[in-house]
Amino acid sequence: MAIIQSECLIELSSFNDLARYSCAFREYPQRIYSHELDGSRILSSSLTLANTLLIFYTKMPKSGRYVSYQVTAGKEICDIVDSTKNISHYAPIVHMESKISSLPTKSKKIVDQFHPIKINDLGSLARLTYDPEFPDEQNLTLYALPLNKSWIMGYITSLDMDDVFYNFNYVELDSEPSKHFVKYQGNHGQDPEFSDNFDHGYSYLPIIKIKNNHSIFGFDE
Repeated sequence: MAIIQSECLIELSSFNDLARYSCAFREYPQRIYSHELDGSRILSSSLTLANTLLIFYTKMPKSGRYVSYQVTAGKEICDIVDSTKNISHYAPIVHMESKISSLPTKSKKIVDQFHPIKINDLGSLARLTYDPEFPDEQNLTLYALPLNKSWIMGYITSLDMDDVFYNFNYVELDSEPSKHFVKYQGNHGQDPEFSDNFDHGYSYLPIIKIKNNHSIFGFDE
C-alpha cells in the first residue's frame, strides 16, 4: 500500500521564532517562502521528514527580500530587509504566487507522527542534542508548545529502520518560556538555564515556540 505524503502546517508564536529557526547557529540559513494562507500572507520554512513536509509559519510582518538575524551586544535582532550590506545572517525570502509544493495539505492520518518520550530533566534534554554519528552537524533546535494549560519543550530524534520513526523527547516546564535559548555548560557540571543573552564559553540551544499544540507531536488533550 502506498504511503500518503503530505504537508503539515504548524503556526509559530512570532516572527522572531521563525527567524531563530531559520538562522540561529546555522552555517547556511534556511530558505524562507512568502505565500498565501487563508487569505493572509505568511512566511514559512520547512523540515523534511520521511513522508511529510513539516512547514513552520508565521504572519508576514512586512515586505522584503531577506530575513535578517544577528546577535548584537549579546542579544538577537530579527528583521526583514531588502539588502545584505550589514553584518548579519540572512535567510532569502522567495515570494510565491502558487503553492510551495504539490503535496496535499490535509490527510486523515499523519504518517510521521511523533512518539512522545518524557525526559527526566532539562540537562538530559540538552545532552540528547549531541549526535555521535554526526558530531560536526548538530541539530540544536528545541520546540516549546502549550499542553493541558501548561508547557512542554522537546527535541526531535529519529530511528532509521525499514521505516523511519520519529520521537519527541520532552520535559515538562513550570510555565511558558519567556526566554529564547537554553544556556548550557556541561563540562563545568552546571545545570542548564533559560537565557536571552550570549556569554562566552557556553553552548546555546534555540527554543522555537509553537503557538498551539498539534497532533503530530503525539499528545491528546
